Amino acid sequence: MDKTVILIGLGQLGRLFAGGLLRTGHTVVPVNRGDDMDIVAAKWPEPALVLVAVAEAELHTVLAHLPPNWKNRIGLLQNELLPRDWIAHKLSAPTVISVWFEKKKGMDAKPLLPSPAFGPAAARLVTALGALDLPARTLADAESLEWELVRKNLYILTSNIAGLVVGGDVGTLWDKHRDLAEAVAADVLDVQDWLSGREHDRFKLMQGLLEAFNADPLHGCAGRTAPMRLKRALAHADQACLGVGTLRRIAAEKGL
Repeated sequence: MDKTVILIGLGQLGRLFAGGLLRTGHTVVPVNRGDDMDIVAAKWPEPALVLVAVAEAELHTVLAHLPPNWKNRIGLLQNELLPRDWIAHKLSAPTVISVWFEKKKGMDAKPLLPSPAFGPAAARLVTALGALDLPARTLADAESLEWELVRKNLYILTSNIAGLVVGGDVGTLWDKHRDLAEAVAADVLDVQDWLSGREHDRFKLMQGLLEAFNADPLHGCAGRTAPMRLKRALAHADQACLGVGTLRRIAAEKGL
């Protein structure tokens, strides 16, 4: 069985997954920015997995230039990810993992929840994270994966966008500013429903959001990418002709 993994992107997450894959006996072949993927693909045409670990802003550029023989071997781990993102590039069955740990420069990875994974190489990624003492689990079906992706998007976008207003951590956001958090979450879910092409169970998703908040109440709300996340959400809302009044009010107040 081939245990070669092509790793596109060597940021914080890419290096962490590389470590776990190496510990579980895989050969990891890195692809850095500027490398010619076609040259790498000619040398390793049938790897066990091609894990794309670039930031979400770079994802579509990378997927648009994938060598054809890699397209049925892709793994994705980005935030703000939904099935439409890989369907747009004719990737029919990628391996996808929703990462529920924080990895910053100079710090060990800090898990919030077990990271769920689905797809042909899901077990490889779960085992690799397990080798690093990071909890992860495989999912039963594609529907479960979509729910997990929407939940992660809800967590990231709600905490980031509400954090632009109140700062602080997610525990304080929920305890002291719940009305704001719920209003932002409702707008975010309007956008997620449109992006997904179907309505999701909002009660269940809000329970999932609260589970993530409770897993690390001191997790900071608004990171450096929060303004860009708000702009992306509003761009989707404009395409869908959605009101999202709370998101628009926050953007106006922050001059975005």
